[in-house]
Amino acid sequence: MARVTVEDCIVRVPNRFDLVMRAAQRARAISVGSSLTVEPDNDKNPVVALREIADGTVDVEELRNSLIKEQQKHVEMDEPEEDEMDFIAMRQEMNGDMVEAAIAEDVPGFDGEGAEEETEPGMGEGDDEDATPEDVAAEKDREP
Repeated sequence: MARVTVEDCIVRVPNRFDLVMRAAQRARAISVGSSLTVEPDNDKNPVVALREIADGTVDVEELRNSLIKEQQKHVEMDEPEEDEMDFIAMRQEMNGDMVEAAIAEDVPGFDGEGAEEETEPGMGEGDDEDATPEDVAAEKDREP
């Protein structure tokens, strides 16, 4: 590589590691068909990329951003703000209340005040609460 080109680039990008990363990003872009901003002069893509950075014909911050974007495996999503979260929770709660109200209209034993009457499991309407297990067995034998 041309030492003069690297020394010229250090003025624009002081960190040599950042310089190498950005120049490599630009060289990859050139190899896939990005337009050149300097004459190639029979140089390879990394040298052309360094010459572009040294001349200031490419935006080094744009190179940094494209490098970061290319290397990301997980794109962060903006989380909804707290006010939006409260609104979403209220909407879900209201939807749940509406579903419960619709169900309650069809449920026997609902008193219409928002509370259901509690019944024992297995006890339906017309069941005798004082029935003994023998009475229940006899009732089952009589049913067709």
